[in-house]
Amino acid sequence: MKYMLLIYTAEDAWNDDEREACFEESIKLTHDLHAAGQFIAASPLESVATAASVRVRNGERMVTNGPFAETREQLGGYFLIEAENIEQAIDIASRIPSARKGTVEVRPVFNLPGLPDTNS
Repeated sequence: MKYMLLIYTAEDAWNDDEREACFEESIKLTHDLHAAGQFIAASPLESVATAASVRVRNGERMVTNGPFAETREQLGGYFLIEAENIEQAIDIASRIPSARKGTVEVRPVFNLPGLPDTNS
């Protein structure tokens, strides 16, 4: 089963050296997951200053700068993995460096029939 691991951290939680070490550790984790056949995708996100939030109400599009929610922690990246069950996905989430400074949300990916196959 596929699981999305959503990484929430305050953007100012890391200094430059810590951020670089986090990236290196995360890259190693992706290679470990790939070797185990569990890696699908992963990436950090750019700063919330580059984000836009889109809502459509009554047929009218509204775009605001930044993330929609005003919170201390922002979505900073993700891992998309293959895991046997939620316990294994949680174990992998605990290995993500940002779990030490923020939160990693673990969610099963809903299999929606009819989506294009991206494996070909």
